[in-house]
Amino acid sequence: MKRTKSLAAVACVALISTLAACGGDGGGGGGSTPSDQKFEEAGAGFAKVADAEGPAPEIEGAATGGDVTVYVPLDEGPEDLDPTNGWSVLGNSIQQALTHRSLTQYRKNDESGEMELVPDLATDLGTPNDDFTEWTFTVRDDVKWETGDPITPEEIKYGIERSFDSETFTSGPGQVYSVENIDCGDGYAGPADGDCSGITVEGQDITIKMVKPFPDMDFWGSFMAIGPIPLENSDFPAYGRKPLSNGPYKISEFRPTESLTLVKNDQWDPATDPARHQYVDSWTFKFNQDQQKTDQILLSDSELSSTAISYRLGASNATDLKSKLGDNYIQQTGQCVSYRAPDYTKITDINVRKAIAWAYDFDNVTLAGGNIPGVTRIPASTLMPPGMSGRKEYFPDGEQFTYQPEKAKQLLEEAGQTGMTLTYVYDDSDATLKAAAEAEKKGYEAAGFKVEMIPYQEDYYALYDDKDSDINKRLNLRNVNWCSDWPSASTMIPPLVQAGQPYNTAFFDEPDVQKAIDDIATLPAEEQPTAWGDLDEMIGTEYFPLIPLAYRNELYGAGASIGNFNGDGAMSSINFKDLFVTQ
Repeated sequence: MKRTKSLAAVACVALISTLAACGGDGGGGGGSTPSDQKFEEAGAGFAKVADAEGPAPEIEGAATGGDVTVYVPLDEGPEDLDPTNGWSVLGNSIQQALTHRSLTQYRKNDESGEMELVPDLATDLGTPNDDFTEWTFTVRDDVKWETGDPITPEEIKYGIERSFDSETFTSGPGQVYSVENIDCGDGYAGPADGDCSGITVEGQDITIKMVKPFPDMDFWGSFMAIGPIPLENSDFPAYGRKPLSNGPYKISEFRPTESLTLVKNDQWDPATDPARHQYVDSWTFKFNQDQQKTDQILLSDSELSSTAISYRLGASNATDLKSKLGDNYIQQTGQCVSYRAPDYTKITDINVRKAIAWAYDFDNVTLAGGNIPGVTRIPASTLMPPGMSGRKEYFPDGEQFTYQPEKAKQLLEEAGQTGMTLTYVYDDSDATLKAAAEAEKKGYEAAGFKVEMIPYQEDYYALYDDKDSDINKRLNLRNVNWCSDWPSASTMIPPLVQAGQPYNTAFFDEPDVQKAIDDIATLPAEEQPTAWGDLDEMIGTEYFPLIPLAYRNELYGAGASIGNFNGDGAMSSINFKDLFVTQ
């Protein structure tokens, strides 16, 4: 799942330059780091509670009422709200918590503090056959749309079929998980091709046949991309401007790149929902906010600050914010990695790709981008993040990449590429993002590269996916920020290196890697983690198509009247489901 600036940097939807893609400190760099903080590693998995029932466990001390404003610095938010398109940390963490339900979902276990997979629209977590090539879910018969109309299994079938439409939903997750796993026949491309015979409905049961074993269907079931879609009046893009809600809140107003306002949905029944609450009266999300101004709101004692949440805290104010906010200052882990993606079709020499890695000035780029080295970012070496099952600790060039311009310069000379030009886009709309890009440029130039930076303020991923774009044709260095969709490398490696995937921004394609991905899916489930770790090492040492830059933590904050403020380890985000306003 992408981390984005505009909606997901692959999650920020319009990415900026690498580390800055998911935000930058409006103060223009520097940073005052709390002395007791360090990077936290994510856990390896989530428990499953198949028999969880609604209503969700009450939160101690929770009160009903109040209006919450969420400030989102340096991120333009979702371009649309169509559930089939949803594949970003920010967008999914809002919609899946508050407005859109699917077959399964996550909730936070109050005792352990860990996330767990529980039913949602389904009565349990699904029943697979012995080899995981067929799954059956029983859909609840007591859930409704905001209109009062019942949600039907046929609408879930239609939602799954819709996820195959990669021409309409060019960056949706269905391209990876539905197309690659669900048996709708060769070339099936969504409802325009008619009925998918591999998805059948009988009464309240929906049965999904797979083209290969898919033991993670219960996790894929948590995505709103395969949740219900009305059979009528749901054409894209109109539906994405105000889709029908079936969660505790519904959309009052959506202004792309500016704001999203949610109000209570009176057709949501808490007795049907094992995880969500409806404590807050309304939510207002304000996108693309200035980092310094947002920090100052939380540092003030104004009435505005008490019910404010910041979706990102600036590094330069971190110490003061930690002192001011107390328990409402949180550091959230996640299986998230930032990468640079040299164009594999243009930068064909592995040693030149390694030269780029040695020329990346991690500390200065991180600080200039408003992040905190050692706390919110640590240097990366592998495709898989720490905490992911099967991950192997290895170094593509024998040791951890650090900023060594002389070593990079030597590799360039040996490759006969001294003076090679690196061309990439950057967002010049914010001083912090521009500063991070300039720091990166300076590091490359010191290593003997020439650099061409192209100002670009729109959706980076849409640009990278547009093969006809004159700008995209000029690029030989792109980026991607990625978080696992669930705790498996099957959601980390294929989206980034499998040929034809929208977030394979390096345009990497090697037959033995593609075969290995296919082969791993046929292994017994208990053998797959080790196989993914071996493949990660093979990709990194033999091909090195992506430069892992940083493993990520994020800082979030909330005002004094926000109760039960905590993080969501499944989404690498804020846990919006359980928040309330103290009265």
